[in-house]
Amino acid sequence: MKPLPAWLAPLAISALLAGCGDKPADYYPGYAEAEYVRLATPIAGTLTKLHVQRGDTLERNAPAFVLEQDSERAAREEAAARVQRAQAQLANLQKGRRAEEVAAVQAQLAQADAALQLSTGNLARQKQLVADKFISAAHLDEARAALERDQARVNELRAQLRIARLGARPDEIDAARQELHASRAQLTQAEWKLAQKTQRAPVGGAVADVLYREGEFVQSGSPVVSVLPPQNIKLRFFVPQAQLGTLRIGQAVLAHCDGCGAAVPAKISYISAAPEYTAPLIYSKENRATLVFMIEARPAPEQAASLHPGQPVEIRLAQAK
Repeated sequence: MKPLPAWLAPLAISALLAGCGDKPADYYPGYAEAEYVRLATPIAGTLTKLHVQRGDTLERNAPAFVLEQDSERAAREEAAARVQRAQAQLANLQKGRRAEEVAAVQAQLAQADAALQLSTGNLARQKQLVADKFISAAHLDEARAALERDQARVNELRAQLRIARLGARPDEIDAARQELHASRAQLTQAEWKLAQKTQRAPVGGAVADVLYREGEFVQSGSPVVSVLPPQNIKLRFFVPQAQLGTLRIGQAVLAHCDGCGAAVPAKISYISAAPEYTAPLIYSKENRATLVFMIEARPAPEQAASLHPGQPVEIRLAQAK
């Protein structure tokens, strides 16, 4: 629970005690509180462009500030080049050799086929000559060996041709795919880091403060712009413990403040479970009358524009007469 600002504590207590005099019993002291949206970046850098100033009204998704981006832009270009290289490597592994290389193997296979045909015919002639006893059997062995040699060469070149028409081995292709996936992940990370150097408003609201100026170095995580959306203004007031049981979440209340004109309607959004400003010793019948509990109520965004953080208010239950 956010503690009550020290400068408001005496006001809250005195207003509560004074309420027993000139104010009706259903008036409770309080003040307007704000929940700021602080725009920061997780990447450090020099502030090069500030699009807003204190007091400006910032629309949702409007540019707020920009940090220097040279390093992140270079990292993105490097990652993009790695993706292109990985894509080219994968495509090269998935397809066969170049057409010129395949044609060279085909030419060698044609030569081997011709040599095989020659050795086949030569073996047939040698067999006939040996049968007619014109030559010795040794010549037949030489012709048979030449045929086997040429047949092996044809088989070898046919296998090379099949390999040339195929891509790389499956495990090499899978490794190339993983490399491409890793390269794309690096590119995504580089693009994210670059995008973080340009911050836009996630919500619309008033620029409550600007914490850095152009040219200053901003540490990672340090807020640069503080924005107050209207829906983040709430009312915080205090009720005695005797009236705590009459309140509930969603109950309507009316806030009165100096210069606000008509009362600002709101609804109770939070009821504290812990007391505030209790006596230092025990809850006796004498001192428990000063025991108060913090209550929070939220007005509609269009009604909250008339309230300012820290402004004292007096809350009254809407249904009270």
